[in-house]
Amino acid sequence: MRTTPLALPRMRFAASVLLVCATAFSFVSAAGAEPMHAIAMQGEPALPAGFDHLPYVNPDAPQGGTMHYGFFGTFDNLNPIIVKGALTTARGIWLDRDIGNLVFEPLMQRSPDEPFTMYGLIAKTVETDPDRTFVEFQLDPRAKFSDGVPVTPEDVIWTVKMLREYGRPMYANWLRPAVKIEKVGDDGVRFSFDDTADRETPLLISGLPVLPKHAFDEKDFNNTTLQPVIGSGPYVIADVKPGQQITYKRNPDYWAKDLPIKQGIDNYDTIVIDYFRDPNAQFEAFKKGITYVYAEGSPTHWKTAYDFPAAKNGEVVKESFSSGAPSNMLAFVFNTRRPVFEDKAVRKALAMLFDFEWANKNLFDGAYARTASFFQNSELSSVGKPASAAEKALLSQSHADVEPDVMAGTYAPTVTDGSGSDRKVLAAAVRQLQSAGYDFKGRKLVGPDGNPLSFEIMVQSADQEKIALAYQRTLERVGIDASVRQVDDAQYQARKNGFDFDMIITTYSASLSPGAEQVYRWGSAAKDVNGTFNYAGAADPALDALINDIVTTRSREDFVMAVRAYDRALISGYYVVPLYHLPEQWLARWRFIKHPETTPLYGYQLSTFWRDPASLTTN
Repeated sequence: MRTTPLALPRMRFAASVLLVCATAFSFVSAAGAEPMHAIAMQGEPALPAGFDHLPYVNPDAPQGGTMHYGFFGTFDNLNPIIVKGALTTARGIWLDRDIGNLVFEPLMQRSPDEPFTMYGLIAKTVETDPDRTFVEFQLDPRAKFSDGVPVTPEDVIWTVKMLREYGRPMYANWLRPAVKIEKVGDDGVRFSFDDTADRETPLLISGLPVLPKHAFDEKDFNNTTLQPVIGSGPYVIADVKPGQQITYKRNPDYWAKDLPIKQGIDNYDTIVIDYFRDPNAQFEAFKKGITYVYAEGSPTHWKTAYDFPAAKNGEVVKESFSSGAPSNMLAFVFNTRRPVFEDKAVRKALAMLFDFEWANKNLFDGAYARTASFFQNSELSSVGKPASAAEKALLSQSHADVEPDVMAGTYAPTVTDGSGSDRKVLAAAVRQLQSAGYDFKGRKLVGPDGNPLSFEIMVQSADQEKIALAYQRTLERVGIDASVRQVDDAQYQARKNGFDFDMIITTYSASLSPGAEQVYRWGSAAKDVNGTFNYAGAADPALDALINDIVTTRSREDFVMAVRAYDRALISGYYVVPLYHLPEQWLARWRFIKHPETTPLYGYQLSTFWRDPASLTTN
């Protein structure tokens, strides 16, 4: 029997219901369970208990100096947990995949050198049973917040209450199966689950932050704030210039500085983050040495923009890094809530009309590869692989509507002759639209409702505008009116958050361990919840069922089959127009910023970089 598909809560629960189930909950036998130093999604953790340091760090990295980062955007909030400020929270406080968790910390720390494994941090040990019907954490008695107050089970329980009442939707969904939460002994917290839990649930809960109950006013918790917050992390907030700059100082009394999980990480005394309203201004600041690293995403920019003196004389270094993770899915996204995109046949035709070959040659010097899968360049991708018997069984059970070529492994996005006007492709797309009831009236394609086929592409930057205009030009050739509108960052975020757009360009990050986050991207329950990532408005029971299959598998082999089946269903839904990806990660840095020799599975980690001690007297 299939377990209940993952769902998002539609309303807040009373606090009493949040923490203790209204009815008695009998504990499931914990036979075979014992406290462990780590927990993996499938299989066993790569590192044994008592490991010295993570394998990709330099445990002897020099400590000291100031790091200057630069980011495009702004901020007006220092509480990263609440929905109200989710899109405008200062970088680095929490859940920052680029620079790490500087202020708040999770119970357990994820290793970017493994698909999905969590190692103890605030929680010294983790315990669960083979069926993962519960998870129990024993907190490290040494853990304390930056004001010296110990981290307690009461802080964990209070944090859960705040996350459920005021947190982003993903937190409530992670916590939904936890029907009972209780203190165990002096330092333990136990989460007991109902039958909607899956193998990922204990790992998701282990990744929750722990907030200091004593340092927040509960009645004002849901309000954005610019007052520095207190956490248990390696840094404290030292200075705030709203919307412009935030400065972090190392906490000299950081409780975890000697833990193996923290060796070779968080190596600066001070971290300064500057915000720029314009990407060009961000790069100019890097050129002048105001900021010290620059993550590059544009092939043209990578090829042509580094002709300034510091790059020519070697003071600025350009580097490429390989990653074992799937390539991210950059795509035009159809908002299927709009009537113009309700019909999959229309979306399929429109996807055919993006001329990647022309764009790659004329706009990007041929630097990109075309993206076809939501898990491109990994074992999880279905592209080029016929569906196995196991995949077919999953797809049949879920009643997924998969295109024949996708099932056969022969699917690929449309390939043109690169001329910018491939008549065969244009004609095939028109025939596809005519099969959906569209036809020409004059020089415009008109639908069954008598309205011309038209929509707006909302973009955020000049780079996005460039590719949208290329797409617009091809669409015009077959009588489709696509307008391109660039809006400022604040308006873009607000409209995206409220699904107020026809089409946008966005990136879906990919990992080797997709799981519950897929609910927020493609789950039916996320369709009408503002602030989730279901930009396409997907609401397909087959996708819900396949997500459930992903998060309930136990073996890696079954997991791979489940993700491939899911990939086939997503591709066949034509929710996006896949664009392109770079074969490597590109990063420019000032020469005095150093990094470890080893690159982990998920690519370079800025939190492991350090300053050359010699630079501290010259910069």
